[in-house]
Amino acid sequence: MHCCITELRNKDVINKKTGARLGNVCDAQIDTCTGCVLALVVVGRPRMIGLFSREECFVAWNDIEVIGDDIILVNYTRQATENHRRGGFEGFFR
Repeated sequence: MHCCITELRNKDVINKKTGARLGNVCDAQIDTCTGCVLALVVVGRPRMIGLFSREECFVAWNDIEVIGDDIILVNYTRQATENHRRGGFEGFFR
């Protein structure tokens, strides 16, 4: 199966371990030296009533089980050191 990153953006990402919906794919991390996809960036539900930003997680390419027509099934475990993009006014208070 071949697909474009833009096609992945429409798919829901579901964690097989918990059955929870993580969100939708919004971006991909790519190793520019090898051209390999390292991870999918998944944006989930809004933080702080949706005014400032959304929850974001990075799903490693190795954790993807199935890419279907409508959803992507993953074996995802949240990492303690996971980086988040900052949004809203958080930078003002530092």
